[in-house]
Amino acid sequence: MDALQFRIQPSSAEPIYRQIADQLRRLVASGQVTEGTMLPSVRDMAAAHVINPMTVSKAYSLLESEGMLERLRGKGMVISAQVRRSQPVTERLRQIEPALAAVVQQTHDLELPTATVLTHLQSMLEKDA
Repeated sequence: MDALQFRIQPSSAEPIYRQIADQLRRLVASGQVTEGTMLPSVRDMAAAHVINPMTVSKAYSLLESEGMLERLRGKGMVISAQVRRSQPVTERLRQIEPALAAVVQQTHDLELPTATVLTHLQSMLEKDA
């Protein structure tokens, strides 16, 4: 797994350690990353994104406490064998609900037509596919 696979947005309101943790959760939930996959070292991840190593360490520690990551002495962090290979669609959808709720709120705040927002969202999804 490459450190540059992560998309870190320093200007986001979401703390960087949560961005890392959430992205790893999504990668595991989608089956893109499976058990035994070696994660980038704290130092490599921090250097690749020009962030504090303690931030990366905090994300990894959080996921380790959740049972998603496992520390291999002298080798680094890997995706735990306890992690299911792929989660049901409903579980994966649950992970994007906060972002969707924010889009709904902003749509109402900006008084945008629902159909227009849906069309734009579909276009963005198809472009990134």
